[in-house]
Amino acid sequence: MERLQKILSQGGIASRRASEQLMLEGRVTVNGVTVRELGTKADASRDDIRVDGRRVKLPERNRYLLLNKPRGYVTTRKDPQRRPTVIDLLRGIGEYVYPVGRLDFESEGLLLLTNDGDLAARLTHPRHGVAGVTVEGRRTTPAEVQLDRRSIRSGAARQATLTVTIREGRNRQVRNMCEAIGHPVIALRRIAIGPIRDAKLKPGQWRELTADEVQRLRSAAARVHTRSAPTS
Repeated sequence: MERLQKILSQGGIASRRASEQLMLEGRVTVNGVTVRELGTKADASRDDIRVDGRRVKLPERNRYLLLNKPRGYVTTRKDPQRRPTVIDLLRGIGEYVYPVGRLDFESEGLLLLTNDGDLAARLTHPRHGVAGVTVEGRRTTPAEVQLDRRSIRSGAARQATLTVTIREGRNRQVRNMCEAIGHPVIALRRIAIGPIRDAKLKPGQWRELTADEVQRLRSAAARVHTRSAPTS
């Protein structure tokens, strides 16, 4: 028996926190009974668990995908405004996978997608500092910033390239940080997620993570305040 929100996360429905909200909204049933109590436990192998009437099944195998997200795509499975989503870039994926963390519409770079709810929950928890989630209302964790002096352009349109390492992933965090000091972002690209990099993966392309990469992600998620997601 496991907590219902954990089962929903393992089933690729949503993160544990989002699954709790689904329960509070009365959208989750167990054996035909609506469940709103967050401490409720169930047996995924025996109980009939449904979200909005759709049966929840645990995946037969876990998938771990690395996508190089182009600009102009939303980091979600569905978009109310009907904009292109990162799911539209995946071909041949039968399992229900979802993004781990986020990149905003105009940003590009590496993005993880998986149906492994346990790993996704650990990667996105702020105290592990690997992928990050939206956290509003408090000061950002200190970031590491490196200036590429070779990129400096003088004149009317002064520009430079920065490599920024953050340990959390608030909504538009890097853009907001730069704008706060008078340096608006022209382009933003994520080049690493914790220990994962791939300079050869072209925009719009994706691949499976290797077993070694998955293990390194698990190790990173087991630590607290590991280095995360440099962007440039």
